[in-house]
This record gives sequence, structure tokens and C-alpha cells, in this order.
Amino acid sequence: MASKRVRVGPVLDVEVGWPVLLAVTWLWLTWKTLRLVGRVAWWAVRNPAKTVVLTVGLAVWARWGLPGLAVAGVVGVGVPVAVLLVVARDRFTRRLADGARSVWRRWVVYAPRWRRLMSRHGLFVRDDGTEELAALREVRCTGVVDRLRVGIPTGLAPADFEQAAEALAHAVKAEDCRVRVSRPGEVWVDLLRRDPLRETVPPLPVPRVVDLRGVPVGCREDGELWRLRLLGTHVLIAGATGAGKGSVLWSLIRGLAPAIRSGLVELWVIDPKGGMELSFGEPLFTRFADTSPADFADLLDQAVEGMNARAARLKGKTRQHTPTPGDPFRLIIIDELASLTALVGDRRVAVRIDDALGHLLTKGRAVGYTVVGALQDPSKDVIPYRNLFPTRVALRLDEPTQVDMVLGDGARDRGAYCDRIPHALPGVGYVKLDGVREPFRVRAAYLTDEDIRALAAEYAPGRALTPADIPPALPAGFEGPPAEAA
Repeated sequence: MASKRVRVGPVLDVEVGWPVLLAVTWLWLTWKTLRLVGRVAWWAVRNPAKTVVLTVGLAVWARWGLPGLAVAGVVGVGVPVAVLLVVARDRFTRRLADGARSVWRRWVVYAPRWRRLMSRHGLFVRDDGTEELAALREVRCTGVVDRLRVGIPTGLAPADFEQAAEALAHAVKAEDCRVRVSRPGEVWVDLLRRDPLRETVPPLPVPRVVDLRGVPVGCREDGELWRLRLLGTHVLIAGATGAGKGSVLWSLIRGLAPAIRSGLVELWVIDPKGGMELSFGEPLFTRFADTSPADFADLLDQAVEGMNARAARLKGKTRQHTPTPGDPFRLIIIDELASLTALVGDRRVAVRIDDALGHLLTKGRAVGYTVVGALQDPSKDVIPYRNLFPTRVALRLDEPTQVDMVLGDGARDRGAYCDRIPHALPGVGYVKLDGVREPFRVRAAYLTDEDIRALAAEYAPGRALTPADIPPALPAGFEGPPAEAA
């Protein structure tokens, strides 16, 4: 059989027999076919719903042809849409509108000007005369925010996008721009088109079911509900005078009200201001101290005793406490931490308070003892406790340096501009979760004195209960991994 000369590389020619050439070609085609089959199979495994739809569509087409496929398509789309319009009309129409808005803004607003945006803000890499831009991979829009998933070219980092965030916001006429790391090589660029936090958030409805993994407190900057997690964490709230710390505390108490009334949650409250802030809700509190540092120390010591007794009882049985009316979740609320630590004149009392707080913050989370502490001046000596509060809320602060004192190093560079919050927006702040790099912006609901009095009268724990009054405090599967909430 004749042979064929094959060029290998730029110079060398090799004479190859036809059998060898055919064998190599057959192996190459086999490899490509197997690779394609493998990719299709992997796609089918990862997308079962799409696989089922595609399989059914092919079967209908093979049996009844195009008319049958058209009828199946109308039925397959029309019936679910009709059901969703009846069952969840508002949510479905919002999702539909968001989807249409996402397509429109990607191809009409962002795609035509993407090259210019990236070039003018330095979000590109030039190599050997070629220019690689940050890639626009996805756009998700809601009524208030555009979320852009952007691929990072080799040579840039998320910090480069954070530095360009303010300029990007002005370039696209957005209220604000935030950068979040999606995964290695990608970031989400959130462009706030309309600020839902400018308006006062009214008191949220009291929930029927209380979930300690996410208590409704207010509104997020993307328009979604802000839920504050209490289970397995401690919460630090910092803000200047009039920043809205009371709004966060009272909204949190309101979200817990049904569980307080049913005895599944107890509030142990310390108000060093003599009761000026929290005494309105005293009927809701199991323990309340508002007079002297010695009383504060006594309350904290008793909390530590209860915590240690519960830990001994649960040792070797469970890793997570489940609240019951006889063994409730205890929330220790301290309105001004500095008054309990740096400002106590009696050294012996200060040592007692410091020791008790240290025990509660280090050991309390697993056994159902959570501390919520409010702080006015983060430059006081109380700030060493910061690392023992996994969840931190920073409201309006006086100085840029105070932002990092509360939320951690680099928080302000990542968009937590607490020092820029106007005095006219009490309750607005930024939340930092342990293990999450980027803070996010929120606003707590505002409760009037009348709202607080009505809440205390209706949900006081001593009030006689009917079976309808006792909601399950935690949903089924409570002992599983906590849901993400802030």
C-alpha cells in the first residue's frame, strides 16, 4: 500500500503508511466522540430538569411530529404559568419582570458601553499589544439594583474593582456601587439604581413562626428583608448618638415577640441609662437591671451560672441547645457596653462584669445564651471584645477610622461608609458577618413609643395563653446547618 508524507513540526517530514494514518485518525475520532458523549452525560447529570424536558420533547416529536410538540409546549408552559399566577402571583410577576429587565439592561444598557467603561476605569490588562477587558458574564436586575457578574482578567484582583467602585457608580448614574467576590476569578458588581433605605421602614409584622436563624429586623439595600441571626452568634451594634441603635434593638425584640410570650425565649436586659431607652418594654423582660453596676454584675453572674449548668446538662448529649418553655433561649441585651466596662468606677465590680462577659461571649453560643451589645463610642476600651462578636452592625459613626474598629480592618475600603450616613437616616447601617468579606447596607424598622407599649401589653410572658398563641419557635430541621442570615 502506498505511503503518505506527513509534516511533523515546521521542518521534519515523515513518511507514514496508510494503515498507520487510518489507525491514528480512528483513535482521534474515537477520543473526540467519547469526550463529547462524556460532556453530554455530565451536563445531563448536572441539569436533570432540562434533561427531562428535552427527552420528553424529543419523544413527543418522534411520536406526533411538530404539531404534537407545539401542543405539548403550550400545555407544558401554560399550565405552570397559570398555577403560579394563582398561587404566587406577586412573586411570579416580580420574577418575570426582573428577568425581562435583566435581558434589557444587559444588551441595551451595559453591553454597548462595556468596553469604554472598563477602559476608562483601568479594568483591563494589556499584553503584547492586545487588550483583555474584564468580561461581562451575567446581569441580574431587580427594581432597585443591577448585579453584574464580571470575570477578572489575569493580572487584576478584586481590590482593583473596589478601588474603581465609586467612579463606576458615577459613570452609570447609580446611587452606589459595591463589589463582592463571587469565586476565584469572578466578582459581583452591585449597582444601586434606587435607594429603598431613604424612606423610614415601618414596624414589620410580628411573625407567626420565630426562627432564631433569621429574625426580621428591617430592610436591605436590595429591597429584601433584613434578617438578623441570633442562633449560635453574638451581635455588636455600634453607632453615634441618634444613629438608631434603639431601632435595631426594638425591631429585634418585636421579631421575637411570639416566642417571648410562649416562654421559648427569655430577655435578660441591662439598661445603664437608668431605663430611659428600654424600660418601655419591661413587661417583656424576664430580668431587667437599670440602677447600679452591682445589679448589672449580679444579672451577668446569674446568666453565667445558668449557662454553665446548661452546658453540664447537655454535655455528651447534643452540640446545639433546642429551646423549650422550660429551657428557653436566653438573649442578654446590653444597651451601652462602655458603661459596663470602661466607665465602672468600682474596680471589683468592673472585674466581675468583665469576667462574666468573657464567659458568656466565649461559651454561650452553643448552649443558647446570646449577647446583643450596643455601643456608642467604639474607641473605648470595650472594643477588645470585638472579635468575640461574630455579627456586627455599624450605624452612623463620627470618624472614618471608627468603621474598621467596629467592622474589622478594610471594611470601609470595601464600601462600609458609616461616617457618610446622614443624620436624617437613623437606623441605616452596615452589617458584617463572620467569614463574609463584604459588608452590606441595611435599615432597621422604626417603632414608636406607642408601638412598644402595645407590643409589651400583648406579648408579655406572664399573659395567659391559648393553644393558638403558642407558635413553634423553630421550624422542622432546626438542628441542621443554620440558614444564612444577617
